[in-house]
Amino acid sequence: MTQTDDMTSRTERRDAMWIVIGAAVLISMAMRLRQSLGLFMQPLTQELNLPVAQFTLAIAIQNLAWGVFQPVAGALVPRIGFRAIMLLGAVMYLIGLIGLSVTTTGLGVLIFAGFCIGPAMGCAGTAITMSVASRAVSAARRSLILGIISAAGSAGTLYSAPLGQWLSTSIDWRAGITAFAILACLMIPAAWIAGRIDRRPIPAPPQGVTEALSARLAAIQALSNPSFVVMALAYFVCGMQLIFLTTHLPAYIEICGLDPMLSATALALIGGFNILGSLFFGWAGGRWNKQALLGMIYISRSLVLAWYFITPPTPGSTMLFASIMGFLWLGVGPLVAGSVAEMFGLRWQAMIQGIAFMSHQFGSFTGAFGGGYLFDLLGNYTLAWQLGVGLGLIAGAMQLTFALTRPPAPRPA
Repeated sequence: MTQTDDMTSRTERRDAMWIVIGAAVLISMAMRLRQSLGLFMQPLTQELNLPVAQFTLAIAIQNLAWGVFQPVAGALVPRIGFRAIMLLGAVMYLIGLIGLSVTTTGLGVLIFAGFCIGPAMGCAGTAITMSVASRAVSAARRSLILGIISAAGSAGTLYSAPLGQWLSTSIDWRAGITAFAILACLMIPAAWIAGRIDRRPIPAPPQGVTEALSARLAAIQALSNPSFVVMALAYFVCGMQLIFLTTHLPAYIEICGLDPMLSATALALIGGFNILGSLFFGWAGGRWNKQALLGMIYISRSLVLAWYFITPPTPGSTMLFASIMGFLWLGVGPLVAGSVAEMFGLRWQAMIQGIAFMSHQFGSFTGAFGGGYLFDLLGNYTLAWQLGVGLGLIAGAMQLTFALTRPPAPRPA
């Protein structure tokens, strides 16, 4: 290797490092700030005189819009680039938080928390940032780097949840959301830096995978792949369980008579242990069957959910529950993203991953709104968590069985 080649290699590695850092900061802000919005449900609905179901409807719309816009954003990437998509998402996210901090009506909550933050997540969320990271590194390092990106999505909870709860308790919920808006300003420079990926060529696809397809044909081929379809269907239950918890766990803790600050501690523990879990499953996905690991995560989550809600909650059990759930939380991210890249290559990864994530977000809609609806109807969360556990066990068994009996293979060229 000549000196010029060595300098070029170092420059590319440094550029890749900055791209991955930008993507990590972007997803950290986007994922963790929105995941902490459940902390404000009780004070917001009381001040604005809203039913719980109306707030959860806004969160449900947010998740549904996120799922619908993500494959659209992914399909636009080859035309206008990652940078434009991510900057649009960052700006919309900031508008949503600022608007939510000053709204005085239920309609405002729906518009800003639902119809602004939802599409913003589609442009700056999981599928886009993981696609950016996938292109920046070699195939050998991809699974681990995707685990790091997923872990970064959890890091924000370590500070956002305690900060939001402290401001909400000490001042009011508007102060907490305003602080979130200030933190969200970091998303704009992060999106710009991660957008450097547009200058890099797409790496060669795996053997047997062709990327010379239109967006429509790529989507059709994905939906005709049985391994992808099963993964997408199981992803529905994943979204339902996680958003049910982030939206309703703070209210459940308060109803049980525990310190409201415990909910912020629980969300922070989820974020902290999710860092470890994301790194572990990113590493494990490079060594074992990714879809079998997904099935094991879904089954384990469901068993932990059943244990926590069957027994009377205590501060100790809540923190243990949050720690275990955190480890199992976003480990699905690098596994799903890695599976899509292996099966379909990188050109349409953001779009195809977005299609799978649309199923996840329909589940998120069900978990957020369904949990609130059942609570308003029955006055408790019993039926909601029972449905979450039952469907989780079914989805996990289906995913694990299919992965072991019919391992995924790259589609023919």
